[in-house]
Amino acid sequence: MRRSPVRSRSPPLGRRRASLETVRPFAFGPQPNCKAPPLCYPGPMTEQPSLSLPARLWLAFLCFWRVLVSRPFAQAVWPLSASYDSGKWVSGAPSPTPLPSPAPPPKASAPVPPEREHASALALLSMLQREGRLVDFLQENVAAFSDAEVGAAARIVHEGCRKVVKQYLTLEPVLPETEGASVTVPQGFDANRIRLTGNVAGQPPHAGSLKHHGWVTKEVKFPSVSPALDPRVLAPAEVELA
Repeated sequence: MRRSPVRSRSPPLGRRRASLETVRPFAFGPQPNCKAPPLCYPGPMTEQPSLSLPARLWLAFLCFWRVLVSRPFAQAVWPLSASYDSGKWVSGAPSPTPLPSPAPPPKASAPVPPEREHASALALLSMLQREGRLVDFLQENVAAFSDAEVGAAARIVHEGCRKVVKQYLTLEPVLPETEGASVTVPQGFDANRIRLTGNVAGQPPHAGSLKHHGWVTKEVKFPSVSPALDPRVLAPAEVELA
């Protein structure tokens, strides 16, 4: 008895060609418009509505190696896998996250007028005028007065201004030695606190005589200036009504 020849079970040529065309997009090597490493998947899965079994096997092989060699790819796949396992999978490509709107540029603040910028200094001058009549004394032409008259006026100015300084400022000498004492200026001294005069030559330390011990402000207790007040007014004009 003659046996019938065994027929090949391979699919027809047309079906094989279609299957190969389905698998071909998942080939190794760089794909068009792909900036990833050579092992590259050509596009999102939503572009393939129905994948055949060979295509899925090839995709599983590609994803396996890409997860191993590409950390960004693994980080992108992990949330999708977790969503699928938890039953929160939503078919289709995820909607892109909207970019935050840029913050508006900060508005340029208006320049502060000089009288507001130096309001504390004007307030101190106003207090010296109120307590010691300092502005009146400085604006007066003392050349027409005798020394006795100038001395008497200076005593009043001194008393009032000293009161203001002691009330709002705490002062102390820069150097504790008395004037005329011998002092040594060390190396690396603060030029803001010590000024050298006379024959200045060479490098410190310097030995010399103290001409003035200097003053440094230790504490400031100025009151805040109210915005309702005009700091330019040092002393208001006084009008006595009849």
